[in-house]
Amino acid sequence: METEKKKTLVLGASTNPARYSFKASLDLQSHGHPTVLLSRKKGEINGVPLEPKARFFENIHTVTMYLGPSNQVEYYQYLIALEPKRVIFNPGSENPELCNLLEKNGIEWENACTLVLLSIGNY
Repeated sequence: METEKKKTLVLGASTNPARYSFKASLDLQSHGHPTVLLSRKKGEINGVPLEPKARFFENIHTVTMYLGPSNQVEYYQYLIALEPKRVIFNPGSENPELCNLLEKNGIEWENACTLVLLSIGNY
């Protein structure tokens, strides 16, 4: 059973209930994980505002990725600067180039589904 609450940055958050990033944002909150939602769109998810710009957030444990590889490039240095413990590449966001960069900077990564990890207690 998970006990540690992991502050999570959802990169590519969406207010569209059909999107997996929306579902993951709600699931993270319901499991008690503080969330930061980064999106170019405006809005909120369950009272948490979407942040329009990549700015420094303290103590990010996990970044869960919901952007395709071509949309990740502008965030490479930002992710390194955040120094999260890990980055989760959800299906469709897998990016070997970014994974290599993360490894070189001592940041763990995994190709996984945040929703599945939460549902089985392995987040």
